[in-house]
Amino acid sequence: QVQLVESGGGLVQAGGSLRLSCAASSSLFSMRSMAWHRQAPGKQRELVALVTSGGSANYGDSVKGRFTISRDYAKKTVYLQMNSLKPEDTAVYYCNMKNSRDYWGQGTQVTVSS
Repeated sequence: QVQLVESGGGLVQAGGSLRLSCAASSSLFSMRSMAWHRQAPGKQRELVALVTSGGSANYGDSVKGRFTISRDYAKKTVYLQMNSLKPEDTAVYYCNMKNSRDYWGQGTQVTVSS
């Protein structure tokens, strides 16, 4: 069983920054792609960013140039650095480990005020 524990969410003003963290409990971490998704009220969950086991990153169009995903293999942790935040970034952010059966964290709320 894999547990993913997110932290770092909160309330920030537009233009500000936050860094989310997601700690994994399993050594699968080093062998699997990790991703951040988000879901705003009334909207579908969307992929924000993904980093492969080899460290290659991909981003959703709405966050390119503002968000950076990274991973620390020793700490089994994936990060999402969010800069130049906008009110439309307000959502619950979920950590995800890609697997034959995907694993998900419990989510962390990010609220960006205008």
